[in-house]
Amino acid sequence: MSPKEALLQKIQAKEAVVGVIGLGYVGLPLVQGFHEAGFPVIGVDIDARKVEALKAGKSYITDLTDQEVQALMSTGRFTPTTDYGALTQADALLITVPTPLSKTRDPDISYVMAAVQEIKNILREGQVIVLESTTYPGTTDELVKPELEATGLSCGRDFFLAFSPERINPGDSVYVLRNTPKVVGGVDPDSTEVATQLYAQVIEQVVPVSSAKVAEMSKLLENTFRSVNIALVNEMAIAAEILQVDIWEVIEAAGTKPFGFMKFYPGPGIGGHCIPIDPHYLAWKLKTLNYNARFIELASEINTFMPRYVVTRIQDVLNDQAKPLRGSRILILGVAYKRDVNDLRESPALDVMQLLLEKGVDLVYHDPYIPEVWIGDRRFQSVPLSQELLEGVDLTVILTDHTSVDYAQVIRWSPLVFDTRNATRGMEDGGKVIRL
Repeated sequence: MSPKEALLQKIQAKEAVVGVIGLGYVGLPLVQGFHEAGFPVIGVDIDARKVEALKAGKSYITDLTDQEVQALMSTGRFTPTTDYGALTQADALLITVPTPLSKTRDPDISYVMAAVQEIKNILREGQVIVLESTTYPGTTDELVKPELEATGLSCGRDFFLAFSPERINPGDSVYVLRNTPKVVGGVDPDSTEVATQLYAQVIEQVVPVSSAKVAEMSKLLENTFRSVNIALVNEMAIAAEILQVDIWEVIEAAGTKPFGFMKFYPGPGIGGHCIPIDPHYLAWKLKTLNYNARFIELASEINTFMPRYVVTRIQDVLNDQAKPLRGSRILILGVAYKRDVNDLRESPALDVMQLLLEKGVDLVYHDPYIPEVWIGDRRFQSVPLSQELLEGVDLTVILTDHTSVDYAQVIRWSPLVFDTRNATRGMEDGGKVIRL
């Protein structure tokens, strides 16, 4: 029996041991998915705090509850560890480590390549390796494959290699791992077949494509599409303010068109692990081929400008009340990068807060998911939301629209509200609310 046939047999029998490298927002739902399907799973993360939390039955991401983590740990089929050596037992190795940008906005794939080096030490016949971390087109073929083949094993014969972009949407209870279609592209047809069969055990629709490079670029197109359209609507918000038009009403009116239009909403900027980062991977790759991705650069410029625009609007709102920005007490509602998650990565709220502090604002914040933040060398702790707090500030600024916040009470008790997320839509505000 060939390595491919033996591995497919293990996968179909759910006897293949699945190893997940990186136990964050992407890796942990994968662990849960394969575990629930009946596979034995080994999870590796270099952060010992995550491993200890899992062993203690505690979740550190909003998409899994403590009870779900406890269910993972109760069966004996999930082993979280910091030891890569545990992966010697794994038949499938899924890489879900971060791929950030350097300070010069160049791709930083050091985490990916560190994981690949660890895999080299345990690589054997009959394994499939899948990279899920977002990266530039060509990474799987040009960097990962040669490193693994340096062991003397042959890709497509001895082991199998594919790219399958993660599509986890933190905080989304509708589209989860199981019902979100999964794109899979192998570096050869056999690798595509093996990886497709693996994911088909836990995901309702698997979409095989012709190559790893197609799969890599599909992810970048998805998030570049979002980045460009968010930038467009952010610019429309600026234009609407100049024209003294309600951008939120404009969007809802345009959204009544049943074809050719998709609603996007403005905000204080973009954040998270995908949209601010991923398009730059494509732009960087194209620059190496002497092409300038102008849409990507322009979208980034507009979206990066939004925190500064928000601060300018805050200053104008206070000026209209004959109050200076310096010395004003401002409450920030929500600092996570999106609603109902405990993720601060690339959050525009941090930039808004930094700019306000530089202008001498007396700043406090409330976020039910983020107990503390550091702005430069200053530590802030989330304060309880109360009538006393809201009445005691000059302005409440909504930067993240968490659903657990009672915005009617925020309006009732705050002297003034600046809403960058339209969280107060449809509420009686008595003229207290100014929207982005």
